[in-house]
Amino acid sequence: MKFIKREYLQEVVNLIGTSDIKVITGVMRSWKSELLEKFETYLIENVMDCNIIKINFNLLDFDELRDYKKLNEYIESRYNPSKKNFVLIDEVQMCNNFETTINSLHASKKYDIYITWSNAFLLSSDLATLFTWRTYEIKIFPFSFKEFLTYYQYTDKQSAFDEFVRQWWMAWAYQYQTQIQKDNYLLEVYNALIVRDIKTKYKIKYTDLLDNLCDFLMDNISNITSIRKITNEFKSKWVSVDHKTISAYISYLCNAFLFYQVKRYDIQWKKYLSMQNKYYLVDQWFKFARLWTKNINLWRVYESIVAIELLRRGYEVYVGILNQKEIDFVALKHSEKIYIQVSDNISEEKTLQREVSPLLQIRDAYPKILIARTRFQPYQYEWIKIIDIADWLIQN
Repeated sequence: MKFIKREYLQEVVNLIGTSDIKVITGVMRSWKSELLEKFETYLIENVMDCNIIKINFNLLDFDELRDYKKLNEYIESRYNPSKKNFVLIDEVQMCNNFETTINSLHASKKYDIYITWSNAFLLSSDLATLFTWRTYEIKIFPFSFKEFLTYYQYTDKQSAFDEFVRQWWMAWAYQYQTQIQKDNYLLEVYNALIVRDIKTKYKIKYTDLLDNLCDFLMDNISNITSIRKITNEFKSKWVSVDHKTISAYISYLCNAFLFYQVKRYDIQWKKYLSMQNKYYLVDQWFKFARLWTKNINLWRVYESIVAIELLRRGYEVYVGILNQKEIDFVALKHSEKIYIQVSDNISEEKTLQREVSPLLQIRDAYPKILIARTRFQPYQYEWIKIIDIADWLIQN
């Protein structure tokens, strides 16, 4: 398989020397282990006087370290006080009571610690419980459009984007040559994620309900929905279910990084609304592999691409509400705020007016952007910047 230097490597490099435990998280098969390997290579090639203590629990070589005391002894025995000591542990959850050792190593202040784990056993929400907030999370997403361009060495970004929306974004899917092989691969990942990561971890009683809930969320990508609405939908089909079960199952799916929840934000009153949300699939091709449909609603796909890209760039993402009108995204990061509408074809005047209307009602000075498939250079419409989605995706 061809490898490229993913954007996350620099993020991890920038964390060298920081005191927190660095935890690499993300959906299954999203390149977590490979990132740790690339980071190890970087340390060897670029950091003087480094002592790397690497444990990969996928290998039988480290099978005897699955007890936390033995893991601690192994690491401490390899500590070198005259060098910078890095601890890299892949699939750390395979060591019983690993958090005791990691917390002890962290408390000693002798090691720079980096770990990955599988969502089959631990979820992102477990971080606070295990490490009492002494962590820095590196969240891994599927391939970005920029990485897609690099991988396939495209020079024409417009034709490349048309291919991107019909491709698989999970990095490991790229090793397969045919559509059937890629579909089967993603279906295998999906089944492992649902059956092993969720059904097993949470001892799910109503397995059919979880499957049907996944299908419902996939069919309603970018639609505002609520726990009550979903519950009523299932009850209308004579499925016995309550809102607490639906709420719990959705939280499991989001914690496993299969879906990302986007809550609503009242722009006028500057407050967050929790009753109705949107859900975005980490990779749209899970839906196609699961439901065996290739009917592409480009507007929904574009909105999903923008949502995941905003999350990849580190924004908090919300659905904006203003005077009963919806703004697709309110993106927040520190003091930065951006209002974003996403559309497909805005060549018709009535479509353009429909898309810009909610943005024009916002009277503050924060940037307002309409992202669409224009194939043109960025231009201004009143105080709204209109930019082609391919151009926006390759911006820093």
